[in-house]
Amino acid sequence: MSLADQIAERTLPAGRIRGTRSEGIMRFLGVPYAAPPVGENRFKKPLPVESWVGYRDARDPGPSAPQVIRDFPRLDVKSLVGDGGERGDDYLTLNIWAPHDAEGLPVMVFIHGGGYVVGNKDAPVHDGTSFARNGVVSVAINYRLHIDGFLPIPGIPTNLGLRDMIAALEWVRSNIEIFGGDPANVTVFGESAGAMAVANLIASPLAVGLFQRAIVQSGHGSMVRPIPVARRLVAKLARILRIPDTAEGFASVPFERAWKAMEKVSKPWPGIDLRDDSGLEPVYGISRFIPVIGDDVLPDHPLKALGKGAGKDVDLLIGTNAHEMNLYFVPTKVRDRIPAFLAGWMLGKSHPQARKAMQAYGLGQKGRRPGQAMTDAMSDLVFRWPARQFAAAHQGRTHMYEFEWHSPACNGQLGAAHAMEMPFVFNTLATATGPKGIAGEDPPQDLADRVHATWIGFARDGSLSWPEFDAEHRQVHLLAADRTISEPVMPAADFLPR
Repeated sequence: MSLADQIAERTLPAGRIRGTRSEGIMRFLGVPYAAPPVGENRFKKPLPVESWVGYRDARDPGPSAPQVIRDFPRLDVKSLVGDGGERGDDYLTLNIWAPHDAEGLPVMVFIHGGGYVVGNKDAPVHDGTSFARNGVVSVAINYRLHIDGFLPIPGIPTNLGLRDMIAALEWVRSNIEIFGGDPANVTVFGESAGAMAVANLIASPLAVGLFQRAIVQSGHGSMVRPIPVARRLVAKLARILRIPDTAEGFASVPFERAWKAMEKVSKPWPGIDLRDDSGLEPVYGISRFIPVIGDDVLPDHPLKALGKGAGKDVDLLIGTNAHEMNLYFVPTKVRDRIPAFLAGWMLGKSHPQARKAMQAYGLGQKGRRPGQAMTDAMSDLVFRWPARQFAAAHQGRTHMYEFEWHSPACNGQLGAAHAMEMPFVFNTLATATGPKGIAGEDPPQDLADRVHATWIGFARDGSLSWPEFDAEHRQVHLLAADRTISEPVMPAADFLPR
């Protein structure tokens, strides 16, 4: 806490908390929304917070879900996913940024990305100060990750990470008025895995009524697996760790040893097949740990649920970035160097028509590198086309955007890569600027002001400046150009389930 900060205090049903106030903005960090998920509670559904005596310190963000953050070539990704945070048990917590003496303001609840394996509420890029400064009560949450949150171990509740998010939203509904927020005007939003989670919450019967609007940034509802397919991962990890595939078995393994096993099973050659009956692996190797379908959280595949009317009362803003997979393949130089046979092998691990899909994106054309065809194909297969499918299936009010600003990072090759919209959405360009920043040396502040204001307007009352999306006219708003187009159908449409 700096010398300029003042103490801010609030009283919750569980006890009193003490945060900070600076320049009219209150910050309460590490506020618990559920009991610590450790010991006998580790693999249980989120449990209520136990009351405390006196003031709980809410000036420090507290621990995060256990994780290890590896360095990334040529880019600073810690601004996007954090540095791993501190270790500790009490990590089912949230941060709140709110104007001092606010009342009845719109609420925005952010769910972080990181492949359901890394990330936390405290990453610099999604600091909520600017939202609070502009009349929003901003919230960011932690949730259980990897084995604890998204591994369907026999005998324990499935989708514990999603259940944590639902518990956090229930906490917001019950308590956010104490911080000046309107519990009847909540927008949940997320990016990458967080966006996939938001899409799942829209489709979940357990989340009905917890939010009125949703923003899905580079996500959709198709990164899910049937429980029997996901159980192959349970069995594989258990064999690597030499433990029974039970809650007791996984609880007996120290985190460092479990992490090494997770890293091993996440490589493309460990001999685990997570493709479904159609031969498709919906995550394309980005993460082994994702939500499952066939339980009470997600009884149906999210697209099927939307077809039955799920989420029709939720206003939806959904979009993608123009060059999503550049984040993975440009800094690593895979896009420029991978030979055609290896590109086909890599994509073939997840898609039964890998070569045809890459041919649809220019493989074999003169001057077209195999890695470029693979990268462009995967951008559409993994992110962009499934997001359009989700938009088309949603029966409620739906708007679609595309973030197409071209970053000069990586010698001008990074483009509108995955996560590029984040510092613009949160108006935190300084966190992504510099020699290793994803936005390069001099990103446009005017674009950040406009995108940030767009998100706020949507959260306030659903206002947007462009027409709703429909499958026939395909209206997509280009955020950098600030114009709406009728987007053509992508080649990827021929290679994904309809």
